Amino acid sequence: MALAAFEKAKTPGLHVWRVVKMNLNLVPKDDHGNFFTGDAYLVMYNSAKSTPAIHSWVGSEATQDESGAVAILMVQMDNHLGGGPRQYTEFQNDESNTFLKYFGGSIKYKKGGVASGFKDVDVNDFEDVKRVMHLKGRSCVRATEVNFSWDSFNSGDCFIIDLGKDIYHWSGSKSNSFEKLKSKVVAKDICDSERRGRATVHSIDEGQEPKEVLDVLGPKPDVLPEGCPDTTPQVSRKAKCEASLYMISDAAGSMKATLVAEKAPFKQDMLNPNECYIVDNKGNHKIFVWKGPKANNDERNAANTAADKFIKDHDYPGKTKKVIMAAGAEDTLFKEFFFNWMDKGETVGLGKTNTRGTIAKVPKVPFDASSLHENKTMTAQHGMVDDGSGKVEIWRVDHSSSDKVAVDPSKYGHFYGGDCYLIKYSYKSGGRLMHIIYNWQGNKCSVAERTLCAHLTVQLDDSMGGAATQVRVTQGEEPAHLVSLFKGKLMVVYLGGSSRSGGQTAPGDVQLFHIRLSSTNATRAVEVEPTAAALNTNDAFVLKKSGGLVIWKGEGAADEEMESAKFLAKTLGGSVTEVKEKSEPDSFWAALGGKTEYQTSKMLKNVVKPPRLFECSNKTGRLIAEEMVGELTQLDLATDEIMILDTWDQVSSIYLQTKCSHFDICLGVNNVCVLIRFSCGLEVMRMRKRRLVCRRLLKSTSTRTHPAAVGSPSSPSNRDRSRPRSQGGSKPGTPTRGTAKCRT
Repeated sequence: MALAAFEKAKTPGLHVWRVVKMNLNLVPKDDHGNFFTGDAYLVMYNSAKSTPAIHSWVGSEATQDESGAVAILMVQMDNHLGGGPRQYTEFQNDESNTFLKYFGGSIKYKKGGVASGFKDVDVNDFEDVKRVMHLKGRSCVRATEVNFSWDSFNSGDCFIIDLGKDIYHWSGSKSNSFEKLKSKVVAKDICDSERRGRATVHSIDEGQEPKEVLDVLGPKPDVLPEGCPDTTPQVSRKAKCEASLYMISDAAGSMKATLVAEKAPFKQDMLNPNECYIVDNKGNHKIFVWKGPKANNDERNAANTAADKFIKDHDYPGKTKKVIMAAGAEDTLFKEFFFNWMDKGETVGLGKTNTRGTIAKVPKVPFDASSLHENKTMTAQHGMVDDGSGKVEIWRVDHSSSDKVAVDPSKYGHFYGGDCYLIKYSYKSGGRLMHIIYNWQGNKCSVAERTLCAHLTVQLDDSMGGAATQVRVTQGEEPAHLVSLFKGKLMVVYLGGSSRSGGQTAPGDVQLFHIRLSSTNATRAVEVEPTAAALNTNDAFVLKKSGGLVIWKGEGAADEEMESAKFLAKTLGGSVTEVKEKSEPDSFWAALGGKTEYQTSKMLKNVVKPPRLFECSNKTGRLIAEEMVGELTQLDLATDEIMILDTWDQVSSIYLQTKCSHFDICLGVNNVCVLIRFSCGLEVMRMRKRRLVCRRLLKSTSTRTHPAAVGSPSSPSNRDRSRPRSQGGSKPGTPTRGTAKCRT
């Protein structure tokens, strides 16, 4: 069984196994993020964009045998994968941010384990579920199952009372708004993942408990404890930077650690490729093991054993964390202990640059939506359940008749932005007939249409016995699997809609279609207003006018975008003419109402890094920046703290909430400068010329701002950062933003 797990680890995505008697039992995807305190787990994250990582997780009540077994299995998995992955050891209540990011920044601890004879709960049998979970943490939320009694409650924290069909998130009278929001997220996650959406989530405050809660917990005490302090250990910046470098070798017949340098920063050339090394970050209770590329196999295989011996020889706590990595797979924390670390292939200075007026050379990889299922990386990341060869049925939501109307199969893949559609997909998996219902909503559809579409989706699901998977899709955010259903045809979205008074929207005399790649590399054609301002130098466009069709190729248009433009032109019919940007005839601009300014930014899609959000606090007397993990949402913006948003490419923003003092603001600006220096290095920072933008949400009647500081360029959406967007002013009615800019 362990060998099967090792083979599974080669596939892209996140895999979680529970250790059961020296074997690995795969944990279902819906149970990811749930850990039993009496068990040990092995977590593998494999991605084409980063170095694979293996994490061993040990619960606070796990036995010594389970702790030893997960360590052995991690080494065996690493050997099976060629020694390339990074290895991390994780312990309950002390997980790394890297680990927490896999589960959206929140994990749940459940009582019990294999040794105590627990039984998995059937998702269809939750009538007798009764449990209380205590939530702690701000950026990283940990929900721990506690005794089902009022003795477990306090007025300073938030709790979840899980009664099976009803889930209550209970907020203490002294809990803050940020904790309340996080408790709602965790409660909804339990409803979605453990109950398959068949539970009801309720919000209650202390003192307003309903009869259903009092019946199971008993009468509530008049006074509850104020709360328990956060037990998360705080490590000073100085302790995090303290480190010593040791070389480990078996030249004398046994593994021995020899001191190389007593204090950081170290020089990179201290690492001999023929040896293995330990960086002892004792102040942070963590050690790093670096395996040289030319070290003998015995030393490389014994890296974990050498780390354990090193911890024992130095009388370090048993829960000291270990990070084991091969040369070339070093993580950021390890590199911080070295002066001017240089990765393989990295150059000193600016290197080769692109001059003004030219386009960066970006390799173009042909894309075929129908072949996504064959790509293991896409399968794991985008939910490609199959190759899209199953049965497809599409209905348009007709608001006038409050019903759905079948779409002609010849028009599959063609949508109107003012309508809603139901797409039912049926396929076989493991001999069983499975169904997916996509609820597609155009950007211009009305609220009534969206409501009717949701109602019809439930009706369709009920007609199939409630066995279908429902997926809500908004225009422009279509998943890769939905695109593959159209059998390689181009997905086209037209302006207008048919669910309107007067029936089908008539096409205009002049139509302009925007051809562009999505975040999943699928190509779509979207009709836009026929004006020159809608053009974008990075994409291709198709203009339909009385004299025929014109394919406009922007300077940064991809080859697959041009192929899709030709396919659309063939579908629309008519004579076709191709023109390149800056060589347009006058008739082209005349059809668009005249030549005007449009998006001409030369910033093309390259490596897209996810934004990072930091929460800054000076409650301890010094400013501490803690990174928020998981998928970022507006709920992560704490109203009583300074928030730093790092978008990597050009701009770092400080969101200063209304409750921040002037002292907090000054500390926040200084902390961003430190952040940029640590993330880029001083020389790299000067090369990238990153701008620092401070934004404070202000009340227009109570705060004065410098006239030159008001207004700021709008930021691209987090959902699609592959292309720059046009910059525009604030919408009427929105809060005034005071913006100060400075060059670092």
